[in-house]
Formats: sequence, C-alpha cells, structure tokens
Amino acid sequence: MAVRAAVLPAVGAPLEITGIELPDPGPGQVRVRLAAAGVCHSDLSLSDGTMSVPVPAVLGHEGAGTVLAVGPDVTHVAPGAPVVLNWAPACGTCHACSLGEVWLCANALNGAAGVHAHTADGTPLHPGLNVAAFAEETVVPASCVLPLPPGVPLADAALLGCAVLTGYGAIHHSARVRPGESVAVFGAGGVGLAALQSARIAGASRIVAVDVSPAKEDLARGAGATDFLLASATTPREIRALTGKQGVDVAVECVGRAVSIRAAWESTRRGGRTTVVGIGGKDQQVTFNALELFHWGRTLSGCVYGNSDPSKDLPVLAEHVRAGRLDLSALVTERIGLADIPAAFDNMKAGKGGRALVVF
Repeated sequence: MAVRAAVLPAVGAPLEITGIELPDPGPGQVRVRLAAAGVCHSDLSLSDGTMSVPVPAVLGHEGAGTVLAVGPDVTHVAPGAPVVLNWAPACGTCHACSLGEVWLCANALNGAAGVHAHTADGTPLHPGLNVAAFAEETVVPASCVLPLPPGVPLADAALLGCAVLTGYGAIHHSARVRPGESVAVFGAGGVGLAALQSARIAGASRIVAVDVSPAKEDLARGAGATDFLLASATTPREIRALTGKQGVDVAVECVGRAVSIRAAWESTRRGGRTTVVGIGGKDQQVTFNALELFHWGRTLSGCVYGNSDPSKDLPVLAEHVRAGRLDLSALVTERIGLADIPAAFDNMKAGKGGRALVVF
C-alpha cells in the first residue's frame, strides 16, 4: 500500500516528500497510522551526516499513532490501540542491558540497517532510527511500540518518544536534581524545554534558561524558567551572579556545541554536576586542563536518551501529564504538514523555535 513519506535520498541531500510502498506486517511486526511526529534535531543530524544511518531512508523517530494491524506473535497491542513509537528498543541481552543500562543497548539500532519499504521504482528504503515516523503510516517491530497510557492527547504524545524522555531523564536520571537545587539549561529547543519543565517538577529552586535567541524567553519562562539569559561569552559569570557567586548545582547542555558545553561546565558550582545531552559533531572539541578538573571537583557526564527506560518512564510521564505538571502542548511551537519538514530543518539550523510537530 502506498503512503506519503519524507525520504532522505542521500546524506546532505534535501528531503523528498514522495510515495512509498509499505509491506503488510509480518511476524512480530505492527502497522501504525501516525497521528503526529516531532521534528527532532537528531533527524537533522542524520540528514547532514553528524549521525550515520544507511540511506536512502525514511527519517523521523519521535511519533505516536494508532495500531492498524499486527502480525503473528504480537500480543501486547491490538488494532485500534494508541501507541508511542520507541526508536531505541532494548534487546535485553547485551552487556549494557544486563547492567540495567538499557539506554546504552548495543543492539538498539540494528533495525536501521533493514529494508523498511520501497519507492515506486523499487528502490529499497531503510527506516532511519528504526521507526520511520515521517510518514502517514509505518511498519515496525513490536518492540518499537509502547501502549499509550490513558489521558494523554495522541498527537502531543509523539513528544514522549524522544524530547520529553530525554529532557526528563537528563534531570531525573542523569543529573538527579534534588528539591531546592539550582539548575541551568543551555538550549531551549524541544529537549531543553522538557528539561526546564522537569526541573520544575523536581523542585528546583532557581531554573536558568540560556539560549541564543531572545524569542525563546517566553517559551522558557512558560516551561518553568525563573531566569532567562542570552548566550554570550559572559554567561557563566552572569549565572554565578544569580547564584551567590557559586554557580548552579546542575547545568544541562542541550545544544551539542563545544562553546555551550564549556559554558555549562564553567557555570556549574564547585562539586556540582554538568550533564551533556546535545549531540555534537566530531569537530566540536572541548578542552580542560588538569588543574581545573582537580580543583573544581565537578562531575561531567554524557546523557544518552535521558538515561531512560521508556517502558518504565512512559507511565510516569503520563501521570505527570494527567496531573497537569507536564504540559506537552507547551513544547510545540508549530504544527505543520509533512511537506513543511524541510523548512523546519532550516529553522533548527538557524536556532529558531522549539519543537515543530508534524500532524497527519
């Protein structure tokens, strides 16, 4: 059956909105009609080669929709069920999984090398980050769908698949923010806005948002920021001025650039925690001298997918949504169509907006 999709024909090439032929679900597979898909910076990183996946590919990894059909051996969802796509399903058997670190699963992205669909001329297409969410419909392994708990709007639930799990996990799992601590979040895109809301949920006392765009201030304050700073060479000094000359207890970097990682580090108090969520390129070199590592006693850590276990964290996030503590709609800066994804990519390159949501 033909459906419309956003296809990356080659690394660095523009996305093509075209028809693709999807197969029926086979054993252990599920066919999903997408309600919405978030346009994540990781998709841009795939398109420009910062992250590597086989091409041509259908991009999109942050999505939610309704099950249309299931193949043999699928028991945890049925046609008609609302689901969230899980782009990084844990295998349960690798070394990381045996340690309970499912976000580092060595086999999570194996499915990206498979053939997902075909173009009209028979060219095989890969599924980007496993789930190929930039399409009206998708066929995925059963491990890539999670039942959506009740009480969460289906379209907005797409954000739970990446931005919210990552931002929430950065605060609660990686940095482990405690009530009363101060937090700075660098980058007020989709993940950064989710981190700001999560810092508020965690009971942070002072929450500083930092971004290059003054247009992000209202978004950031709406997400829970008590202060907003325009990113500059003096940002660490300004943050120390806001925190009794100490620096914040926790700095979360959601940009993936050397200058913002270094600024987050310098904005962290002695003995505090700096968590890097942003995905940067190999050309983004960050340097530290041996004396400062010793003297400041800070902890610097990377954070993959929010150090989250989607199967366990999704019900927790749904409860926050139902209780009004987590506002998914506040993360969405624009609702667009499939053909508008290239323009959304351009906005991300320019540092504009928060999260564009493709609504089908």
